[in-house]
Amino acid sequence: MVTGNDLDKLRSLQKIIYEKIGLKKDIQEIPKLLNTDEEVLLRLKKNFIDKNQEYEKAKAEEADLRNRLAEAELTREKSEKNMDAISTQREYEALDKEIRDASEKEQVFRKDLQSKERVLGELDEQIKQQTALIEQKENELEERRKKIEAETAEKQKQIDALSEQENELTENLDKETVFKFGRIIENKKGIGIVAIKGNVCMGCHMILPVQFANEVRIGENFVFCPYCSRILFYEEAADGEEDFFNTEDTGALSDLDEMEEDEDEDDAYEEDEEKANADYEE
Repeated sequence: MVTGNDLDKLRSLQKIIYEKIGLKKDIQEIPKLLNTDEEVLLRLKKNFIDKNQEYEKAKAEEADLRNRLAEAELTREKSEKNMDAISTQREYEALDKEIRDASEKEQVFRKDLQSKERVLGELDEQIKQQTALIEQKENELEERRKKIEAETAEKQKQIDALSEQENELTENLDKETVFKFGRIIENKKGIGIVAIKGNVCMGCHMILPVQFANEVRIGENFVFCPYCSRILFYEEAADGEEDFFNTEDTGALSDLDEMEEDEDEDDAYEEDEEKANADYEE
């Protein structure tokens, strides 16, 4: 027999289970914030690696330009020294051309080298900034991780306390009923037990068969609504409220299928009658 005490237990259990569901969802959501920060840090580190590779490439190009500039300077100096040993106009013209070519190369290499040095300076500054930013993000991430661990531990502590209360309330209740009740609360946004007034479920507002409503009123066992699955308990209509109990419009649950079959037969009969009338008019 379902007693008022049993219903009170279910109402208390309903609050506990729904609160636990909320805490568990919070615990599941907490790491998502951490994952976002970790993704940001990973992108920063990837950019840092790319920037370092760009820097190393620019540094190699700078070294190559320095070597070419040194070779051009050496060629020019060597040609200038050989000017003292020339004896013909043709030799003079050849050496003069070598000196001019080497000087032009020097100017080009020196200009390219200055440009490359500026690039290296900018890259070096960017790398320093990214290094500082990565260090800052790592510290922030570690700080957030500690807070999340503390917050998760606190919420788990609350869940454990609620579980103890839940165990006390469900000690003498059917385990299968408790399990189903918990699923209903989760699916029905915290409402797992509702009243039935007359023969209307106050959870889904569906009209229930008279026999089913009487079963709820008798209260020998926990009864679940066939439409919304919530546990039902009978509640007398208050003074001034309309009594929804209607024996003419309801029947047994098995009558629901029969009503649908009767409606299909009526529709078929109407279609045949309309077709016969049309044939007669033709």
